[in-house]
Amino acid sequence: FFFFFFFFGNRCKMPIRPRTERDVWKEFSVIGRHQPTDKDPHPKLYKMKLFAKNDIAARSRFWYYVGVQEKVKKRTGEILETRLVRERNPKTIKNFGVTIRYDSRTGTHNLYKEYRDLSRNGAIKQVYNDMAGTYRARFRNISIISVDELKAKDCKRATTKQFHDAKIRFPLPHRILKANKAFRTTFSAKRPTTHV
Repeated sequence: FFFFFFFFGNRCKMPIRPRTERDVWKEFSVIGRHQPTDKDPHPKLYKMKLFAKNDIAARSRFWYYVGVQEKVKKRTGEILETRLVRERNPKTIKNFGVTIRYDSRTGTHNLYKEYRDLSRNGAIKQVYNDMAGTYRARFRNISIISVDELKAKDCKRATTKQFHDAKIRFPLPHRILKANKAFRTTFSAKRPTTHV
């Protein structure tokens, strides 16, 4: 057993996959409709804003919602446009109010949550992480109804309001002060004092 583990144990470990663009949520605008027929040469257009990791997943999600709500199948429909929606001000912190509907083990529930982030995509990433950790809700069970940018006066949650102080400060406890270069050593016989 030891011989087997020594030679093959390191090969059994799963490699750590680096973070790539596939891990980032993106907002897509998808426009589709039923295919034109003799009975209906100009069918109604359906436009939907969706959050997905790529355009293929966004189109798949579009057909799911249109099929459930409007009874339009992918087989008899067509997609006219799939467009990536970019954030206008990605360097400014904003408040977002997110309305969610999700299916739990017992029923369907509506939720309203608030997040602070630089972009709508970042807020949605927080939504999915929060729902997975707090409610054990999977991606397939969560429907994002709306994502609205809020002003400070419109925020409701205390966790969001606590950052609206103009004089907010973030203390940095447990600081390790660097010694002068002349007295600095690689190893020390005592622990550093971090309480200043």
